[in-house]
Amino acid sequence: MKDLNDFHSLVEDFASIDDQGQRADLLIELSEDYIEVPDSIASRPYPDSLKVPGCESDVYLFAVPETSGNSFKYHFAVDNPQGISAMAMAAFIDQTLSGVENSLVKDIDSEFVHTLFGKQLSMGKGQGLTNMIMMVKSLASKG
Repeated sequence: MKDLNDFHSLVEDFASIDDQGQRADLLIELSEDYIEVPDSIASRPYPDSLKVPGCESDVYLFAVPETSGNSFKYHFAVDNPQGISAMAMAAFIDQTLSGVENSLVKDIDSEFVHTLFGKQLSMGKGQGLTNMIMMVKSLASKG
């Protein structure tokens, strides 16, 4: 089972970036790692119950229990093809939190969103991205 080392390492990498252009480039690069939820997990139309509230990019979260029973593999559907920030967050969550024990995921401080995306993050976008992690934390606490 994975631990939170990848999560903390990537957050620290972003925290060390002062240049907004460089941060944007890294977020675009991260968004290119986004993988749409496979059809074997879900297909359109996605259920409203799995829609991340307040997310401008119409994001849906699918959490599949891993064989250990103590963690999830996180899949996302981002319905907005221009939703680069949502795709970056989805890739970040998948890469760093999929396979991590639920008891660790549920206690993550959601303030890391501003560390990743910077202080210039708009209120609306910030709320949607924060809600993505809040939904993951909620599922982990029930998992």
